[in-house]
Amino acid sequence: MLNETDFRDRAEDAIEQLEEKLLPIADQHEFEVEAAEGILTILFEEPSPTKFIVSPNSPARQIWVSALSTSYKFGWDDATNGFVLDKTHEPFFHVIANLVSRHLGKPVQL
Repeated sequence: MLNETDFRDRAEDAIEQLEEKLLPIADQHEFEVEAAEGILTILFEEPSPTKFIVSPNSPARQIWVSALSTSYKFGWDDATNGFVLDKTHEPFFHVIANLVSRHLGKPVQL
C-alpha cells in the first residue's frame, strides 16, 4: 500500500491528467469540467442533467468516483503503475471514458 504522501502525489497527478484529457472532449460534447481543492466535477446538461465527482480518499488510499448512481473505487496498482478499479482491475481512464460514453450515448476515448 502507498504511504499517504505517495498516494496524494499520484492521485493528484491522475486527477490532473483526467482533467486535461476531458477538457477537449467537454468542448466537443458541451459539458463542463471543474477542478477545485483536488476534486474534479464533471457536469452534464445533456442528455440529462448529471454530475460525476472524482475525489481522492487518503485514508483508504483510493480515488473515489461517483457517477451514474454508482460508486467506483480505484486503488493503486504497481504492476500497471496506475489506478485501477478494485473490482475488475480496469484502468482508471478507461472506466471514466466508458462512464462518459454511456452518459452521452456516444463513444469517447481518453
